[in-house]
Amino acid sequence: MSAAALHIRTLDHDNAAWEAFVAASPAATFFHRAGWKEVIERAFGHRCYFLYAERDGRIEGILPLVHVKSRLFANALISTPFCVYGGVVADTAEAESALYTEACARADALGVDYFESRERAPRHEAWPRKDLYYTFRRELADNDDDNLQRIPRKQRAVVRKGIKNGLTWSIDKDIDRLYPLYAYNLRSLGTPVFSQKYMRELLRVFGRDCDVLTVTHEGEAVAAVLNFYFRDEVLPYYSGAGPSARDLKANDYLYWALMQHAVARGARVFDFGRSKTDTGPYHFKRHWGFEPQPLAYEYYLSGMDAMPDISPNNPKYAMFIKAWQRLPLPVTRVVGPWLSKDLG
Repeated sequence: MSAAALHIRTLDHDNAAWEAFVAASPAATFFHRAGWKEVIERAFGHRCYFLYAERDGRIEGILPLVHVKSRLFANALISTPFCVYGGVVADTAEAESALYTEACARADALGVDYFESRERAPRHEAWPRKDLYYTFRRELADNDDDNLQRIPRKQRAVVRKGIKNGLTWSIDKDIDRLYPLYAYNLRSLGTPVFSQKYMRELLRVFGRDCDVLTVTHEGEAVAAVLNFYFRDEVLPYYSGAGPSARDLKANDYLYWALMQHAVARGARVFDFGRSKTDTGPYHFKRHWGFEPQPLAYEYYLSGMDAMPDISPNNPKYAMFIKAWQRLPLPVTRVVGPWLSKDLG
Protein backbone atom coordinates (compact mmCIF):
# COMPACT_ATOMS: atom_id res chain seq x y z
CA MET A 1 0.00 0.00 0.00
CA SER A 2 1.18 3.49 -0.84
CA ALA A 3 2.54 5.57 2.04
CA ALA A 4 0.71 8.61 0.64
CA ALA A 5 -2.06 10.10 2.73
CA LEU A 6 -5.72 9.31 2.11
CA HIS A 7 -7.89 12.37 1.41
CA ILE A 8 -11.68 12.69 1.59
CA ARG A 9 -13.02 14.88 -1.18
CA THR A 10 -16.44 15.93 -2.47
CA LEU A 11 -17.51 15.22 -6.04
CA ASP A 12 -17.94 18.35 -8.12
CA HIS A 13 -18.59 18.05 -11.86
CA ASP A 14 -16.00 15.52 -13.04
CA ASN A 15 -17.94 12.26 -12.76
CA ALA A 16 -15.73 10.05 -14.94
CA ALA A 17 -13.44 8.69 -12.20
CA TRP A 18 -16.41 8.08 -9.87
CA GLU A 19 -18.30 6.20 -12.59
CA ALA A 20 -15.22 4.16 -13.44
CA PHE A 21 -14.87 3.16 -9.78
CA VAL A 22 -18.54 2.11 -9.61
CA ALA A 23 -18.21 0.10 -12.82
CA ALA A 24 -15.16 -1.75 -11.48
CA SER A 25 -16.42 -2.46 -7.94
CA PRO A 26 -18.46 -5.66 -7.43
CA ALA A 27 -20.08 -4.13 -4.32
CA ALA A 28 -21.38 -1.03 -6.12
CA THR A 29 -25.01 -0.73 -7.23
CA PHE A 30 -26.98 1.38 -9.66
CA PHE A 31 -27.78 3.65 -6.72
CA HIS A 32 -24.09 4.49 -6.25
CA ARG A 33 -23.85 6.07 -9.70
CA ALA A 34 -22.84 9.72 -9.91
CA GLY A 35 -25.92 10.55 -11.97
CA TRP A 36 -28.06 10.48 -8.83
CA LYS A 37 -26.39 13.70 -7.68
CA GLU A 38 -27.60 15.56 -10.76
CA VAL A 39 -31.06 13.99 -10.65
CA ILE A 40 -31.65 14.78 -6.97
CA GLU A 41 -30.29 18.31 -7.12
CA ARG A 42 -32.27 19.22 -10.25
CA ALA A 43 -35.52 17.46 -9.36
CA PHE A 44 -35.69 18.10 -5.60
CA GLY A 45 -33.19 20.83 -4.79
CA HIS A 46 -31.53 18.84 -1.99
CA ARG A 47 -27.83 19.45 -1.24
CA CYS A 48 -25.67 16.47 -2.19
CA TYR A 49 -22.31 15.53 -0.69
CA PHE A 50 -20.92 12.71 -2.82
CA LEU A 51 -17.76 11.85 -0.88
CA TYR A 52 -14.81 9.89 -2.17
CA ALA A 53 -11.55 8.72 -0.62
CA GLU A 54 -8.53 9.42 -2.82
CA ARG A 55 -4.87 8.50 -2.59
CA ASP A 56 -2.27 9.42 -5.20
CA GLY A 57 -5.04 10.47 -7.60
CA ARG A 58 -6.84 7.13 -7.33
CA ILE A 59 -10.28 6.62 -5.78
CA GLU A 60 -10.31 3.98 -3.01
CA GLY A 61 -13.89 4.43 -1.87
CA ILE A 62 -17.13 6.36 -2.36
CA LEU A 63 -20.12 7.40 -0.24
CA PRO A 64 -23.07 9.27 -1.81
CA LEU A 65 -24.83 11.50 0.75
CA VAL A 66 -27.88 13.75 0.45
CA HIS A 67 -29.13 16.29 2.99
CA VAL A 68 -32.94 16.10 3.15
CA LYS A 69 -34.22 18.94 5.31
CA SER A 70 -37.97 19.03 5.87
CA ARG A 71 -40.29 20.89 8.20
CA LEU A 72 -42.86 18.11 7.98
CA PHE A 73 -40.55 15.12 8.12
CA ALA A 74 -36.96 14.58 9.14
CA ASN A 75 -33.79 16.64 8.86
CA ALA A 76 -31.43 13.89 7.78
CA LEU A 77 -28.27 12.94 5.91
CA ILE A 78 -29.07 9.84 3.86
CA SER A 79 -27.16 7.40 1.67
CA THR A 80 -29.11 7.43 -0.51
CA PRO A 81 -32.67 8.86 -0.47
CA PHE A 82 -35.12 7.73 -3.17
CA CYS A 83 -32.90 4.64 -3.54
CA VAL A 84 -32.90 1.09 -2.21
CA TYR A 85 -29.18 0.67 -1.52
CA GLY A 86 -26.44 3.00 -0.28
CA GLY A 87 -23.50 3.12 2.07
CA VAL A 88 -19.76 3.01 1.45
CA VAL A 89 -18.19 1.08 -1.40
CA ALA A 90 -14.43 0.85 -0.81
CA ASP A 91 -11.36 -1.08 -1.87
CA THR A 92 -9.65 -0.67 1.52
CA ALA A 93 -10.71 -0.77 5.16
CA GLU A 94 -8.98 2.57 5.69
CA ALA A 95 -11.10 4.25 3.02
CA GLU A 96 -14.30 2.70 4.38
CA SER A 97 -13.57 3.87 7.91
CA ALA A 98 -12.56 7.36 6.79
CA LEU A 99 -15.73 7.83 4.74
CA TYR A 100 -18.06 6.78 7.55
CA THR A 101 -16.15 8.98 9.98
CA GLU A 102 -16.54 11.94 7.62
CA ALA A 103 -20.27 11.22 7.18
CA CYS A 104 -20.83 11.28 10.93
CA ALA A 105 -18.84 14.50 11.22
CA ARG A 106 -20.94 16.06 8.44
CA ALA A 107 -24.12 14.98 10.20
CA ASP A 108 -22.96 16.70 13.39
CA ALA A 109 -21.84 19.83 11.55
CA LEU A 110 -25.10 20.12 9.60
CA GLY A 111 -27.17 19.65 12.73
CA VAL A 112 -29.27 16.84 11.27
CA ASP A 113 -31.31 14.44 13.36
CA TYR A 114 -29.53 11.39 11.98
CA PHE A 115 -27.35 9.87 9.27
CA GLU A 116 -29.08 6.93 7.58
CA SER A 117 -27.00 4.41 5.63
CA ARG A 118 -29.02 2.02 3.45
CA GLU A 119 -26.85 -1.06 3.66
CA ARG A 120 -27.42 -4.43 2.03
CA ALA A 121 -25.85 -6.15 5.05
CA PRO A 122 -25.03 -5.03 8.64
CA ARG A 123 -21.82 -3.02 9.01
CA HIS A 124 -22.07 -1.09 12.29
CA GLU A 125 -22.94 -3.30 15.23
CA ALA A 126 -23.24 -0.34 17.60
CA TRP A 127 -25.66 1.60 15.40
CA PRO A 128 -29.45 1.20 15.66
CA ARG A 129 -30.80 -0.78 12.72
CA LYS A 130 -34.22 -0.84 11.08
CA ASP A 131 -35.38 -4.31 10.03
CA LEU A 132 -38.39 -3.15 8.02
CA TYR A 133 -37.32 -3.61 4.41
CA TYR A 134 -36.49 -6.67 2.34
CA THR A 135 -35.11 -6.89 -1.16
CA PHE A 136 -35.94 -9.56 -3.73
CA ARG A 137 -33.37 -10.72 -6.26
CA ARG A 138 -33.22 -13.78 -8.50
CA GLU A 139 -31.15 -15.00 -11.42
CA LEU A 140 -32.70 -15.12 -14.88
CA ALA A 141 -32.18 -17.84 -17.45
CA ASP A 142 -30.99 -16.84 -20.90
CA ASN A 143 -34.25 -17.79 -22.62
CA ASP A 144 -37.95 -17.05 -22.18
CA ASP A 145 -39.14 -20.66 -21.91
CA ASP A 146 -36.94 -21.42 -18.92
CA ASN A 147 -37.85 -18.14 -17.22
CA LEU A 148 -41.57 -18.88 -17.61
CA GLN A 149 -41.08 -22.32 -16.07
CA ARG A 150 -39.20 -20.79 -13.12
CA ILE A 151 -42.30 -18.84 -12.14
CA PRO A 152 -44.28 -20.87 -9.56
CA ARG A 153 -47.25 -22.73 -11.05
CA LYS A 154 -50.08 -20.58 -9.67
CA GLN A 155 -48.38 -17.34 -10.64
CA ARG A 156 -47.48 -18.77 -14.06
CA ALA A 157 -51.17 -19.48 -14.64
CA VAL A 158 -52.00 -15.83 -13.90
CA VAL A 159 -49.36 -14.69 -16.39
CA ARG A 160 -50.87 -16.99 -19.03
CA LYS A 161 -54.28 -15.40 -18.40
CA GLY A 162 -52.75 -12.02 -19.15
CA ILE A 163 -51.34 -13.37 -22.39
CA LYS A 164 -54.75 -14.81 -23.34
CA ASN A 165 -56.37 -11.45 -22.61
CA GLY A 166 -54.53 -10.05 -25.61
CA LEU A 167 -52.09 -7.84 -23.72
CA THR A 168 -49.07 -6.50 -25.58
CA TRP A 169 -46.04 -4.49 -24.54
CA SER A 170 -43.64 -1.93 -25.94
CA ILE A 171 -40.76 0.26 -24.75
CA ASP A 172 -41.11 4.02 -24.23
CA LYS A 173 -38.39 6.62 -23.74
CA ASP A 174 -40.74 9.06 -22.04
CA ILE A 175 -43.22 8.98 -19.15
CA ASP A 176 -46.29 10.12 -21.06
CA ARG A 177 -48.14 6.82 -20.69
CA LEU A 178 -46.59 5.80 -17.38
CA TYR A 179 -47.29 8.87 -15.28
CA PRO A 180 -51.12 8.89 -15.32
CA LEU A 181 -51.11 5.19 -14.36
CA TYR A 182 -48.53 5.80 -11.65
CA ALA A 183 -50.52 8.72 -10.20
CA TYR A 184 -53.74 6.67 -10.20
CA ASN A 185 -51.99 3.77 -8.48
CA LEU A 186 -50.38 5.84 -5.73
CA ARG A 187 -53.56 7.75 -4.96
CA SER A 188 -55.23 4.36 -4.38
CA LEU A 189 -52.43 3.45 -1.96
CA GLY A 190 -52.63 6.78 -0.13
CA THR A 191 -49.07 7.71 -1.13
CA PRO A 192 -47.92 11.08 -2.59
CA VAL A 193 -46.54 10.90 -6.12
CA PHE A 194 -43.13 12.00 -7.24
CA SER A 195 -42.99 14.77 -9.81
CA GLN A 196 -42.94 14.30 -13.54
CA LYS A 197 -39.73 16.34 -13.56
CA TYR A 198 -38.02 13.73 -11.39
CA MET A 199 -38.92 10.86 -13.70
CA ARG A 200 -37.90 12.83 -16.77
CA GLU A 201 -34.56 13.58 -15.14
CA LEU A 202 -34.02 9.87 -14.51
CA LEU A 203 -34.59 9.10 -18.18
CA ARG A 204 -32.42 12.00 -19.31
CA VAL A 205 -29.46 11.42 -16.99
CA PHE A 206 -29.28 7.63 -17.23
CA GLY A 207 -30.01 7.39 -20.95
CA ARG A 208 -30.13 3.85 -22.28
CA ASP A 209 -29.78 2.51 -18.72
CA CYS A 210 -33.36 3.66 -17.99
CA ASP A 211 -36.56 3.01 -19.93
CA VAL A 212 -40.31 2.49 -19.55
CA LEU A 213 -42.13 -0.71 -20.45
CA THR A 214 -45.83 -0.16 -21.14
CA VAL A 215 -48.54 -2.83 -21.38
CA THR A 216 -51.53 -2.11 -23.60
CA HIS A 217 -54.93 -3.67 -24.16
CA GLU A 218 -56.75 -2.85 -27.39
CA GLY A 219 -54.47 0.14 -27.84
CA GLU A 220 -54.95 1.57 -24.33
CA ALA A 221 -52.12 1.71 -21.80
CA VAL A 222 -53.15 -0.28 -18.72
CA ALA A 223 -49.86 -0.77 -16.82
CA ALA A 224 -46.30 0.51 -17.04
CA VAL A 225 -43.00 0.42 -15.18
CA LEU A 226 -39.85 2.55 -15.24
CA ASN A 227 -36.72 0.38 -15.14
CA PHE A 228 -33.02 0.71 -14.41
CA TYR A 229 -30.27 -1.42 -15.97
CA PHE A 230 -26.90 -1.96 -14.32
CA ARG A 231 -24.29 -4.45 -15.52
CA ASP A 232 -26.33 -7.66 -15.99
CA GLU A 233 -29.21 -6.56 -13.74
CA VAL A 234 -32.65 -5.12 -14.37
CA LEU A 235 -34.41 -3.15 -11.62
CA PRO A 236 -38.12 -2.33 -12.13
CA TYR A 237 -38.62 0.75 -9.99
CA TYR A 238 -41.67 3.00 -10.48
CA SER A 239 -44.83 1.34 -11.72
CA GLY A 240 -48.45 2.19 -12.30
CA ALA A 241 -51.64 0.43 -13.31
CA GLY A 242 -55.09 1.65 -14.29
CA PRO A 243 -58.52 0.51 -13.07
CA SER A 244 -58.77 -2.32 -15.62
CA ALA A 245 -55.36 -3.82 -14.80
CA ARG A 246 -56.57 -6.19 -12.09
CA ASP A 247 -59.14 -7.95 -14.25
CA LEU A 248 -56.78 -8.09 -17.23
CA LYS A 249 -53.90 -9.47 -15.08
CA ALA A 250 -51.85 -6.62 -16.48
CA ASN A 251 -49.52 -6.23 -13.48
CA ASP A 252 -48.56 -9.89 -13.70
CA TYR A 253 -48.07 -9.72 -17.44
CA LEU A 254 -46.03 -6.53 -16.98
CA TYR A 255 -43.23 -8.23 -15.06
CA TRP A 256 -43.19 -11.24 -17.35
CA ALA A 257 -42.83 -8.86 -20.30
CA LEU A 258 -39.99 -7.10 -18.50
CA MET A 259 -38.18 -10.39 -17.98
CA GLN A 260 -38.36 -11.02 -21.73
CA HIS A 261 -37.12 -7.53 -22.56
CA ALA A 262 -34.34 -7.65 -19.97
CA VAL A 263 -33.04 -11.03 -21.15
CA ALA A 264 -32.92 -9.71 -24.70
CA ARG A 265 -30.79 -6.83 -23.37
CA GLY A 266 -28.43 -9.31 -21.69
CA ALA A 267 -29.72 -9.13 -18.12
CA ARG A 268 -29.19 -12.17 -15.91
CA VAL A 269 -30.43 -10.83 -12.55
CA PHE A 270 -33.92 -9.51 -11.80
CA ASP A 271 -33.89 -7.15 -8.82
CA PHE A 272 -37.52 -6.76 -7.74
CA GLY A 273 -36.63 -3.93 -5.35
CA ARG A 274 -37.51 -3.46 -1.71
CA SER A 275 -40.80 -4.02 0.09
CA LYS A 276 -41.90 -3.64 3.68
CA THR A 277 -42.21 -6.93 5.50
CA ASP A 278 -45.58 -8.67 5.42
CA THR A 279 -47.22 -6.22 3.00
CA GLY A 280 -49.05 -6.81 -0.28
CA PRO A 281 -45.98 -6.11 -2.49
CA TYR A 282 -43.86 -8.34 -0.21
CA HIS A 283 -46.19 -11.30 -0.76
CA PHE A 284 -46.67 -10.51 -4.46
CA LYS A 285 -42.94 -10.91 -5.03
CA ARG A 286 -42.82 -14.14 -3.05
CA HIS A 287 -45.56 -15.52 -5.29
CA TRP A 288 -43.16 -15.01 -8.18
CA GLY A 289 -40.63 -17.29 -6.48
CA PHE A 290 -38.39 -14.55 -5.08
CA GLU A 291 -37.10 -15.05 -1.55
CA PRO A 292 -36.89 -11.98 0.71
CA GLN A 293 -33.43 -10.82 1.77
CA PRO A 294 -33.29 -8.42 4.74
CA LEU A 295 -31.83 -4.96 4.26
CA ALA A 296 -29.85 -3.33 7.08
CA TYR A 297 -30.74 0.35 7.25
CA GLU A 298 -28.40 1.70 9.93
CA TYR A 299 -28.50 5.00 11.83
CA TYR A 300 -25.98 7.31 13.38
CA LEU A 301 -28.15 9.38 15.72
CA SER A 302 -26.80 12.89 15.73
CA GLY A 303 -29.71 14.96 17.02
CA MET A 304 -32.25 12.46 18.35
CA ASP A 305 -32.40 9.57 20.81
CA ALA A 306 -34.30 6.93 18.82
CA MET A 307 -34.60 5.77 15.24
CA PRO A 308 -37.04 7.79 13.12
CA ASP A 309 -40.29 6.25 11.90
CA ILE A 310 -41.73 8.01 8.87
CA SER A 311 -42.96 4.76 7.34
CA PRO A 312 -46.59 4.54 6.15
CA ASN A 313 -46.87 1.67 8.64
CA ASN A 314 -46.62 4.22 11.45
CA PRO A 315 -50.16 4.50 12.95
CA LYS A 316 -49.90 8.29 13.17
CA TYR A 317 -50.02 8.48 9.37
CA ALA A 318 -53.17 6.32 9.05
CA MET A 319 -55.58 9.27 8.94
CA PHE A 320 -53.41 11.07 6.37
CA ILE A 321 -53.38 7.99 4.11
CA LYS A 322 -57.17 7.61 4.26
CA ALA A 323 -57.67 11.30 3.52
CA TRP A 324 -55.23 11.15 0.59
CA GLN A 325 -57.14 8.22 -0.94
CA ARG A 326 -60.26 10.39 -1.07
CA LEU A 327 -58.64 13.36 -2.80
CA PRO A 328 -59.42 14.06 -6.46
CA LEU A 329 -56.68 12.64 -8.66
CA PRO A 330 -55.70 16.03 -10.18
CA VAL A 331 -55.16 17.41 -6.66
CA THR A 332 -52.80 14.57 -5.73
CA ARG A 333 -50.75 15.26 -8.86
CA VAL A 334 -50.26 18.88 -7.79
CA VAL A 335 -49.73 18.45 -4.04
CA GLY A 336 -48.01 15.05 -4.07
CA PRO A 337 -44.63 16.15 -5.50
CA TRP A 338 -44.37 18.89 -2.88
CA LEU A 339 -44.67 16.28 -0.11
CA SER A 340 -42.79 13.38 -1.66
CA LYS A 341 -39.58 15.33 -2.33
CA ASP A 342 -38.85 15.30 1.41
CA LEU A 343 -39.80 11.68 2.10
CA GLY A 344 -36.61 10.24 0.62
